[in-house]
Amino acid sequence: MYAVRLPPDADEAAFREAARGCLAAVLAPRDVAFVPPDAPSLFPPPPAVEALPEIAVPRAYAELLHDAICHRAADRFALLYDVLWRIVQGARGLAANPADPAVARLAGYAHAVRRDIHKMHAFLRFRPCERDGRSVSVAWFEPQHYVLRRAAPFFVDRFAGMDWLIATPTGTAAWHDCVLRFGPPVEKPPQAADAVLDELWLAYYRATFNPARLRLAAMRSEMPRHFWATMPETTQIPAMVAEAGRRVAAMRAAAPDPPPRFAQAVAAQGAAVGMQRPDVPPATAVPPGPSLDALRAEIAACRRCPLHGPATQAVCGTGPKHAAVVLVGEQPGDQEDLAGAPFVGPAGQLLDRALAEAGLDRGALYLTNAVKHFKYEPRGKRRLHKTPNAAEVTACRWWLDRELAALTPRLVVALGATAATALAGRPVSVLRERGPVRFGTRPGYVTVHPSYLLRLPEAARQAEAYAAFVADLRRIRDLAAA
Repeated sequence: MYAVRLPPDADEAAFREAARGCLAAVLAPRDVAFVPPDAPSLFPPPPAVEALPEIAVPRAYAELLHDAICHRAADRFALLYDVLWRIVQGARGLAANPADPAVARLAGYAHAVRRDIHKMHAFLRFRPCERDGRSVSVAWFEPQHYVLRRAAPFFVDRFAGMDWLIATPTGTAAWHDCVLRFGPPVEKPPQAADAVLDELWLAYYRATFNPARLRLAAMRSEMPRHFWATMPETTQIPAMVAEAGRRVAAMRAAAPDPPPRFAQAVAAQGAAVGMQRPDVPPATAVPPGPSLDALRAEIAACRRCPLHGPATQAVCGTGPKHAAVVLVGEQPGDQEDLAGAPFVGPAGQLLDRALAEAGLDRGALYLTNAVKHFKYEPRGKRRLHKTPNAAEVTACRWWLDRELAALTPRLVVALGATAATALAGRPVSVLRERGPVRFGTRPGYVTVHPSYLLRLPEAARQAEAYAAFVADLRRIRDLAAA
């Protein structure tokens, strides 16, 4: 057994050098004990080697090392070396295997470190003070792990125009003359109160507190008490929580505020040019009997929400006007956005197969989406689907209601939660409400979206869910024919 000495806050470079030395001496993990530099040990240091080997590791291990090395756990060095040893011995994919106990433990450490960095970014509070005749913003923070060096660049980007000092129990970070320097730890400075700035911040914090959205468990999870000592606004939390119930009751009992005069003027101007608000109920907002061709032209020019900007085009519904069944999906996908037609991608191909098995002719159905533009997140050359938010669904409901008014189907089928929510005008749980429903005055049916089946990881679950989906389509066929 050999003693490898590393300081508790050792970074990646220090660990790499120590690990390369152990690998050069062919020391297995069971032959190595990582100890602090000043800790007594009966074990000798590892044997000296002439040259340290260059070691190429998989990206998954490099990313794991980058985060887990900052954790406070005393066994992190041993775990990292254990995984590294097995990688060098030939298990190249080990770091990507979450079932391995060492990898799983290190992944937990890495998650805790990333969370600690996030909390430091969110909860650190600067206070102005004078140092040597110049103004310096000073902050004291007590992170749970060794994250100061990882978190400091965020403050450089955010506050590059001022001098600041962040002090922690494990070290300091100072930004002065556009240079970031790290130093040794210092004692916790006395809390210097600023009556004016503190009261302004506390007044703002109280004003933004919404008692109707109070969730104590979520608040404790996202704002742990460990950080409260350095956050002046936390002194207000007990009183705000105590009076939240009374304030919510008062809000419910109060009459709605009258709209401002400018809002009335804007609404009058909009009515004069034929515009409608997205939140107007369908019964009053949908003109009777619109032409599908005219509707498609209007949808193509839609600017009711920002989704029209990045999308290639609006994707309108397709199918016969007198279709007995209308299938409503969530939104166009990547291939639908390019083709200008709904359900032509992988989910559409799965839907075609299920329709054929259920005895439904796609050509006799009308297919459309609750949202007419493709919402996505660019990822390199790919465009990844992104679920539309409530405002976007509400804005597009105007078009969906007009589309259904032009079709007058016997049955409207919601494929997935977004379509069901748009049709029902309220949140809908597909798994709880699956089956026949009513969407206002229209007979409807709620089932899963075909893309849900594609996302299921296990073949057995996918086959079971697909069979249930086909059964839904058969029931839809029977209801439409009744």
